[in-house]
Amino acid sequence: MTYRPSTIRLSAEQVTLVDAAARRLGCSTGEVIRRAVDQYLLGQQLLTASDLRLRRVCEYAQLAMDAILQENHPEFRDGILAEVNNRMERYHGAR
Repeated sequence: MTYRPSTIRLSAEQVTLVDAAARRLGCSTGEVIRRAVDQYLLGQQLLTASDLRLRRVCEYAQLAMDAILQENHPEFRDGILAEVNNRMERYHGAR
């Protein structure tokens, strides 16, 4: 694999931690930084996939609950939606 040189700025504490990790792992500081970047990018991909799954599950649950309410308890639907709006504003700052 070929590498392209890059310059990054680290705090003194970060340099100390990267150097210690390199000694512990028996590799260069550059390798520690490359591994950290790889892990971060992989984590972001997994987070994105997990976030998408969570959103899909939430949408499904909301649609299913709305269908159940409309069919079996339409008298509660407006009150529930009003409370959802109150909680969205209270806990998430959304209106």
